Amino acid sequence: MSDDGELPRYRVLTGPDDESFCRRVSAALDLGYELHGSPSVTFNGRQVIVAQALIRPRS
Repeated sequence: MSDDGELPRYRVLTGPDDESFCRRVSAALDLGYELHGSPSVTFNGRQVIVAQALIRPRS
C-alpha cells in the first residue's frame, strides 16, 4: 500500500501479546488509525493472544 488512500478503513490486528504486537498497533496509530473498542485477550495454552480493532476516520 503506497498511500493513505489505499488503506482499508477497518482492520483487526492479532498476535501474541509482545513488543512486536505493540509496535504494529503503534504503527497503525501513526498512519491515522484509531482504536475501536477494547482489545480482546485469550490464552492458547502457551501464550497470551490479543486482538485489537482499528478504524481510520474519513478525511
